[in-house]
Order: sequence, then C-alpha cells, then structure tokens
Amino acid sequence: MKFLDQAKVFLKSGDGGPGAVAFRREKFIEFGGPDGGDGGRGGDVIIEAADGLNTLIDYRYKQHFKAQRGHHGMGSNRNGARGEDVVLRVPVGTQILDENQETVLCDLTEAGQRRVFLRGGDGGHGNAHFKTPTNRAPRKFHPGWPGQEQWVWLRLKLIADAGLLGLPNAGKSTFLAATTAAKPKIADYPFTTLAPNLGVVRAGDEEFVIADIPGLIEGAHEGHGLGDRFLGHVERSRILLHLIDGTADDVVASYRTIRNELEAYGGNLADKPEVIGLNKSDALLDEEIEEKKKALEEASGAEVMVLSGVTGDGVKQVLYRLLTVIKDSKAEDPEVINAPATRSIPRPPVGQKLPDDGEMQWDDETGEWVGGEDGDLEDEDFEEDDLEEDGLEEDEELDGDSEEALDGEEPEGEEDGSDDDTDGTSRHGA
Repeated sequence: MKFLDQAKVFLKSGDGGPGAVAFRREKFIEFGGPDGGDGGRGGDVIIEAADGLNTLIDYRYKQHFKAQRGHHGMGSNRNGARGEDVVLRVPVGTQILDENQETVLCDLTEAGQRRVFLRGGDGGHGNAHFKTPTNRAPRKFHPGWPGQEQWVWLRLKLIADAGLLGLPNAGKSTFLAATTAAKPKIADYPFTTLAPNLGVVRAGDEEFVIADIPGLIEGAHEGHGLGDRFLGHVERSRILLHLIDGTADDVVASYRTIRNELEAYGGNLADKPEVIGLNKSDALLDEEIEEKKKALEEASGAEVMVLSGVTGDGVKQVLYRLLTVIKDSKAEDPEVINAPATRSIPRPPVGQKLPDDGEMQWDDETGEWVGGEDGDLEDEDFEEDDLEEDGLEEDEELDGDSEEALDGEEPEGEEDGSDDDTDGTSRHGA
C-alpha cells in the first residue's frame, strides 16, 4: 500500500431540512388548523481514529466529503428525518489543521477516538410552530439552517517511542531490520528508504516502537533531497537515536549536519533526548573506532555508543539505553507526547533548484514558489513578512535604534554547549 502522510480535503456538514406548510382538513372535524412539521437536522462530519490504518491514501483520490441534509417536514405534524453523518476514518496520530496549516484543530492520538468536527444545521420550523391565538392560520415556515464547510489538511504523525535519524546510508534500515520484524528495503545507494517504517523492538520483557524515516542531507529544510517533511513522524517520539556512518571521512560533520537540520525544522526536535550511535563498527579498525568516538564525544558532549547493525555488536546495549529513557519518560508523562503543528511546504518544481542566496521564496497567498529565475517578489512583500515573523504590528514602525538592534541580534540557540546526563543521552537546548 502506498504511504501518504498528508492530504487536503473539503468537509461540509448537512443543511437543515425546511419546515412544512400544511393544514388539517377532514370531514366532520369542526376545527382544523396548521399541522406542518419541522425539518430534520443535517448530518455531522465525524472524524474517527481507526486502529490498523497507517496511511492517508484513502483521501488521495477523494477530497470532498459532504454529510446528508435533513429531510423536509410533512403534514400531520410529522418532522423530517435527520440526515446521515459522514465519518472519516484516519490513522491514529492524525492531526487536522486549518487551510493555512498553522492551527491544529483536532489531534487524534488514541484508537477509537471520535470527534464531531462539523455539526449539521438545525431543521426549520413548520407553520404549526408559528400558530398563535391571534394568528390561527399561519403560512410561515423556516427553510432550515445551513451546515458548516471548511477546507482542512490531514497530517499523519506516526506515534513511536523512539525515532531513527541520520544521513542516507547511515544504517538505519539495517538497524530496524536487525531489531524488529520489519522488513525495510536495504541497498547500497542513498535514499533507499522513501517512506517511514515502524517496528516493534523487544528488549528483555519490555517492548517499544521505533520509527525509521528517510535520510536527511544538508539543506533538507530548504527542500534538498527528500526534504524534512518526514521529520514530523518523530515529533511524538520520546527519544532520538542518531546513527552516524562510521566509515565516513568526517563523522563530526555528519553529526552537525543532522543537528543543524533539527534546529532549522523546529518542533522541539532539537530539545529531545538523544542517543548517539557510531554505526558500522565491523568495517573499522580499533584505532579508527577510538579516534572517531573521541571526536564525536568532544563535539556532542555526550557518550557515543559503538554498534554494528550487521553483526549485532553493541545493538543490545543501545536498545536497553533507549528503553531506560523511554520508561523514565512514560513515568513522568504517561500520555502521548503532544506534537506541535509544523508547516509543510511543497518542494520547488521539478528541475528548479533553490538558489543559495535565498532569492526563491514560498508565497502563502498564491501557494507556490516564486522568485529566482521565474520572477522576484517586491521588497514591500518581504518587509511585511519580516514584520509579521518578528511579531510586530503592521502600523508599528522601526526606528534607527531598533533596526540596529535587530541587525546586531544573534539568533537564539547558536551557543555551543550541552548538558551531560547520567544515562549517556544528550539534551540540546534543554
């Protein structure tokens, strides 16, 4: 089955049915009168988290979902029937975001969880409702209240206890296959993994879920490679396992590349506990292992674990280290860790690369990449966007001192240093 983790759909609840205009006229009945019934209520739009689903492929080819409208009222004071609801079954861990992908409207983190997302409109009153002592034969009725409609984004964020990170060909899929029953594709070329994979790890008598996502490269937050869209699947994880290819020439550069992408992505990923693993130790000499391990420990400020997914050396120690942190995290917060809303921006058109000087920008109004060779945005647009990002009002002006302060201000999180934990994990920015 094809994996799909985000989809845009249109939802509309049912309109209320109209009331009826009717009068009772029967032979030998001296007093008749209005007896038009009320209309039925429109159907609701319900979203349900279904166990056993792990993709949003059902919403790839059908994007419009409309609930049934309420039936009209009838004579003899008969009310209309209620419209049928429309139920959207989504995988556990699905977030419903607004059209701008900025606000989380609903977050389904438990199997069987149901939310009435859009309520149907109420039915209109028939003429029997408007009967009064002075108005004995009203011909007034209400057509019913309209339902609600909205474009939303469905975004799936897999729920896993641990997340696997690393550059392409760092051995993540091999580690997943060696520790779980999952069978990911393994090959000797980059970007073998094109979609996230889940696996259940058994360490002693305990079990936890680990998620493997496609590899990241430098500039992934700008759309390079497969981009950073799959990082959302490790936002709910309690700990990150950062695997580094031990056969690389510069393991420190590999480590810093992933850390820079996590900081650029946001979503509190850079602050999560991290276990650093020097993988592919079977292809290294003892002197090389000690040299690269020491360099990584100096760069990260945390203990580096040596392992090999092929031979299994050091794998159990890594699993028990992950299990210890996961159990401690669950004891502090037994609920599913809340994942914030992270904006998903499509990649540039095929054959069009992002320039290094940042001329090409994503335009929220048009919903496309602009600038670069295709055209440039006006300077006024960039100024307005900068003001909005800095949290300033449109009417508020910057004086000379403020501009110098902004130009000289250094972004937060650039200082080096990290805290060492007793369990060997590192917490960056904590």
